[in-house]
Amino acid sequence: MTPQDNTADNSFKGRLKATKTTRWIRFAIVSAIFVAWVAWMQSWWLLIFWFLLFDIYITGYIPLTWWKKSKSKTTRTVMSWIDAIVYALVLVYFVFAFVGQNYQIPSSSLEKTLLTGDYLWVNKMVYGPRVPMTPVHFPLVHNKLLGMKSYLDNPSNPYRRLKGLRSVAEGDIVVFNFPAGDTVMSRYEDSSPEYYDMLVERYGRHVLEANPAEFGEKVFRPVDRRQNYVKRAVGLPGQRIRISNDTIFIDGRMRPFPKNVQFNYLFSTDRPLADDDIRRLDITPSDLAPISQASAEFAMWRQLLPGAPAGSYLYVAPLTESMLGTLHSDYGAHSVKLNSFGNSPKFIFPYSDSGDWTISNFGGADGLLIPAKGTTIALTPDNWMRYHRAIRNYEGHTDSWLNPITGTVYIDGAPATEYTFAMDYYFMMGDNRDRSQDSRYWGFVPEDHIVGTPMIVLASFDRERPLTGGKIRWNRILRSPNPDK
Repeated sequence: MTPQDNTADNSFKGRLKATKTTRWIRFAIVSAIFVAWVAWMQSWWLLIFWFLLFDIYITGYIPLTWWKKSKSKTTRTVMSWIDAIVYALVLVYFVFAFVGQNYQIPSSSLEKTLLTGDYLWVNKMVYGPRVPMTPVHFPLVHNKLLGMKSYLDNPSNPYRRLKGLRSVAEGDIVVFNFPAGDTVMSRYEDSSPEYYDMLVERYGRHVLEANPAEFGEKVFRPVDRRQNYVKRAVGLPGQRIRISNDTIFIDGRMRPFPKNVQFNYLFSTDRPLADDDIRRLDITPSDLAPISQASAEFAMWRQLLPGAPAGSYLYVAPLTESMLGTLHSDYGAHSVKLNSFGNSPKFIFPYSDSGDWTISNFGGADGLLIPAKGTTIALTPDNWMRYHRAIRNYEGHTDSWLNPITGTVYIDGAPATEYTFAMDYYFMMGDNRDRSQDSRYWGFVPEDHIVGTPMIVLASFDRERPLTGGKIRWNRILRSPNPDK
């Protein structure tokens, strides 16, 4: 001990008197923020941690900064770095959990509204942030770190959302956890749009489980650790959605297309498209599929464009109305809108009940009811096929099934004639309509899967161009991610 330590008044009153005014001010500011956060959380028991803040800033009984008095320079240096890193991680944890987070657009499902390679700031306060369901997790990664889980399954919290500014509105672009990602095959989770239910339909459950080298391990993901998706909310709780020839009808009323909506087209040009042409037309190179004149299929495709001159070059790509106009005016193109790929009812929600539904004509004559909290439905076999995933997987009634012989539905092991939903649900679609894995394939998005809404494009990088050849999209930085709103 130094002479100063020997003479210092270490009593409670002495420590209070020794605290500088600036430290009292910092403590007051931190306390106000902490109390406001506790009130927002509506968990007043958290106020017990205020005493820890008081000790950190004022009394100092807990020797958290012991290393500052160490005689070892190495100890002081190492511990100062550890202290800074821990402080930064705690701050990042709270910002990412309750304020907002950066997200990257990994696919083209919302092009040309959002581009692959866009980095977005997603505001979680608009709809109200969720209280973390898996609170023990590493804050800078989503569900994996060095090939291992980046979170602990326990302890866990039930779903609860703090008060936000408003609810999800029709036309919002929304970031959410992928609902069908509750069960995944580890080798298909990141690199393939084929989610578990689709893999089961395609190969069979026994094939997946018998071939871990090909499909990987079967993993269950809690809600907030499921993959992040971004789509446009086109249907809200309690509405009925119907799609007819690609046009959306909500409760019988037609909805306009988003400004940058795209559909798949077959088109011809009078000369091959060079790199400069593709850039000028704003076609994503990986989305452009040339049809070789030497291929066996060329004649079949050519028949779809009877007006195209002999010797034309054929391509398939998703196009906006503006892109299509430029092709016609500047490249002498002939074009035809293609029926959407992957339209087999086997892979259209709700699968065996979809009949002749496709992603272009969906919902039947009356439209598909999007469940709302408090909505009661009759438990008919048809309704069971449409809503059983919501009942079993999202609302937790796992001991529920349909008796195919009698048509009786059992909820929690008991026969039931009706069901009342506990959550709101949403119908999400991409603006790149024919190349978007969305609610037309895997169904509704429950409210507990909603993460937030993008507020601004932070940066944008074109993965298909070099650094000196337009890789950085300067014109997108700090732009609105949703020009339709």
